[in-house]
Formats: sequence, structure tokens, C-alpha cells
Amino acid sequence: MGGYLGSYLNQVDEKGRITLPAAFRKGAEAGASFVLIQAHSDALTLYPSENWGEVQQRMRDLALRRPNKRHALLSLTANAQEVTPDKQGRILIAERLRSQVGISMEARLVGALDKIEIWDPVRFERAIEGTEGDIGSIAGSLFV
Repeated sequence: MGGYLGSYLNQVDEKGRITLPAAFRKGAEAGASFVLIQAHSDALTLYPSENWGEVQQRMRDLALRRPNKRHALLSLTANAQEVTPDKQGRILIAERLRSQVGISMEARLVGALDKIEIWDPVRFERAIEGTEGDIGSIAGSLFV
């Protein structure tokens, strides 16, 4: 079974590194890289390289269909970075990216099926607060 599931609270070290949970590293070949991008205002998104190609294609398609979105696309890709976990499974998150989403001493890593989202723990709790009703409304169509 592929994909990313679960939620993990990890420390951010003094150099700005976080350790990817073993569950998120399993199945990835040694030296596998990821693309880290701020796709949403409240969290960072970590795409495995094999999934990043699909995102790039959607970005190229958007650029062709809507040339007026070029600057927005440049803004996204200008802050993106390629990261490769070290032998301990740590990735370095640039300070500018951490500060944009409020990550300081801890980070919540959340499996989001084909990618991983990295949140400030307090922001994550606020974001999902009160979603119990939403879960019930979609569960019937997802879990048959």
C-alpha cells in the first residue's frame, strides 16, 4: 500500500531540520528526494519526486492556459526547494519557509495520501477543530 497516512509531532533542531517519521520513509529508495513547497498559506507540502512530476505538469498546463498566472507560479517555485533526507532521515527546511507558516520548535507532519503536509502544531489543531461534522458528511461517499 502506497501513500502517506498518520500524524507525527517532531522536534525542529537548531539547524532547522526535522526527521521524517519511519512510516513516511519506508518504501522510499535510499537517496530519494522530495520537493518542499508552500502550496497553501498555512502549511508546507512535501512531495516525493515521483509525485512532483504531476504537479509540474499541472503548473505547465496552467501557464499555457493562463499566462497572466505566470508571476503567481514564479512566486510558488521561487521558494520551493529540493530536499533529500540524510542518513538519519532528516530534511532541512529553510528558515524563510518555516517562518512563513509559523513553524519554530516543533512541527506536525501529516500524511495527505500522495504527499506530506508540515504544520505548526497549534495551527494544525485550529484548522481541524470542528471538522467532525464534515467527516460524517463525506464518509458515506468515501467508505462504502
